[in-house]
Amino acid sequence: MMSEHKQNPNPIVHTSKKKSSTFNSTSTSTSISSTQLSSEIYSSIDDIFDDELYEEDESDDIGIETGEVGEVEVFNLIRNINDPEHPLTLEQLNVVTLPLIKVSDAGNLVSVNFTPTIPHCSMATLIGLSIRVKLLRSLPGRFRVDVKITPGTHVSEKAVNKQLADKERVAAALENSHLLDVVNKCIAEQ
Repeated sequence: MMSEHKQNPNPIVHTSKKKSSTFNSTSTSTSISSTQLSSEIYSSIDDIFDDELYEEDESDDIGIETGEVGEVEVFNLIRNINDPEHPLTLEQLNVVTLPLIKVSDAGNLVSVNFTPTIPHCSMATLIGLSIRVKLLRSLPGRFRVDVKITPGTHVSEKAVNKQLADKERVAAALENSHLLDVVNKCIAEQ
């Protein structure tokens, strides 16, 4: 369990932009308090990955109607993911921004770079995992999802990117019921 000490106790909060009307999410929502969310987070999730294999669910089209998917639709999916350490969204902390999202609808690829609030953020892997899970659950199954830290913004950029790109590690992490609960709380709409 995480202690009450936060690595970045006073993050810069940015104003959220008005949600684009191009897309309508059909996700279910659950309400949680920021205290509940903070108390559930590991101080570091590097130790939760193991080498078990897991077959990924190929469910199709949970959150976006069939048709063309673009950067705005992807941004609208991830902008309201809750930060694991603060009662703020990733958009409010400027962790996710529209210019760092690339979509190739024809190539079936979604690429998202995210920027941690501080260079030594121990929550970076958890944030990336939450983004990845939200997209995998919401996008049609034909899309490959690539989530990375924005180059030069984190001291462990290579290690975190390697973990997020490894399907087996991601799947094994999601078999951990406590971690899955934390991820679900991060991606729950408020």
